[in-house]
Amino acid sequence: MQLSKKMLKISPSSTVILAQKARQLKAEGKDIIELGEGEPDFNTPEFIIRYAYQSAKNGATKYTSVSGTPELKNKITEKLRKENNINYNENQIVVGAGAKQLIFNALFCSINMGDEVIIPSPYWVSYPEMVKIADGIPIILNCDLQNNFKISLEKLVEVINSKTKWLILNSPGNPSGAVYTWNELLELSKVLINYPQINILCDDIYEKIVFDGKKFHTLAEVAPNLIDRILTVNGFSKSYAMTGWRIGYAAGHPKLIEAMIKLQGQSTTNASTIGQEAAIAALGADQKFLNDWLKVYTNRRDIVSNSLGNSFKNSFNNPEGAFYHFISCQALVGKKINGINTIRNDRDFCQFLLEKYGVAVVPGSEFGTAGYFRLCFAKSEDDLKNACQRINDFLKLLN
Repeated sequence: MQLSKKMLKISPSSTVILAQKARQLKAEGKDIIELGEGEPDFNTPEFIIRYAYQSAKNGATKYTSVSGTPELKNKITEKLRKENNINYNENQIVVGAGAKQLIFNALFCSINMGDEVIIPSPYWVSYPEMVKIADGIPIILNCDLQNNFKISLEKLVEVINSKTKWLILNSPGNPSGAVYTWNELLELSKVLINYPQINILCDDIYEKIVFDGKKFHTLAEVAPNLIDRILTVNGFSKSYAMTGWRIGYAAGHPKLIEAMIKLQGQSTTNASTIGQEAAIAALGADQKFLNDWLKVYTNRRDIVSNSLGNSFKNSFNNPEGAFYHFISCQALVGKKINGINTIRNDRDFCQFLLEKYGVAVVPGSEFGTAGYFRLCFAKSEDDLKNACQRINDFLKLLN
């Protein structure tokens, strides 16, 4: 079978590959602590499962409208209005099989050959590959630790040109943990208003996981004058521990949403009916349990920060949101393990850590920022303590 030239340019998802490798080693009987895959260790709340189960028994097992059930879309518009101060009509909402599918659909529906998409790095691994599949050109905007991996407005202006079609904005960020403040988004909007050809894709999937009393804001809330150029994407996987239910949603200009629905109608059709029922339950419930989870995440974050702070001094910022530490291992490049194996780059560091100490993390190179690694702390406290001890023990071997 001859594959298309387009597919030959696409890289497989590195986080998926690394997670599969960790699972394989576990299946072989190895003692592996998996901190690579970005998935909460909480189970989906029982009340959501019960609601979805009862809905299925009552007949919610058939096709729905391609764009989602009216009940769920109504809940989403209500959520956006009450929590984010954004007003959308139901014809501006589409529900899909996870936020990932909706980002893919949006880019595929809007990009022409040669259009450019600005992607701040470090970035979620799938953004550039999605742009390539859509025949676009990913333009990587490097952000640095000193600026908490947030966009420099000066650098942003330097990469904008007549071919720029989208800017992708992910806050709270994966893998950086950075959260944009109201004022930072406002300043960004003052730049973007001058470039009417640029659309902004706001990936808000970690919205509910924000630490230290910080408040989440999304760009459409801060800059309503840009709302026709903003696509707000969100979902239930991370906040509600519903990764396997595969439900996400997008809100934006009716013309783009209509095109996304058309594409979805020729590919997956509607998202899982039972998953949509689960999402209705999630949005309709008392959200207090999310605050309880946030306290757990905060404690887990602090376990890692305190355990690795001395070993990686000045090498990471305490995450403001999401559930990842993004840590520099650049100072370890060139060091040898017991005088034998040399760490040449971040990939070597992660590979040796997995093979010799059974801790799975992801190289920063996969996120467009070499010399770092991502550690997911949405895991049990015992696993995090053991993993940090193993990492510190590993570092003692280096000379």
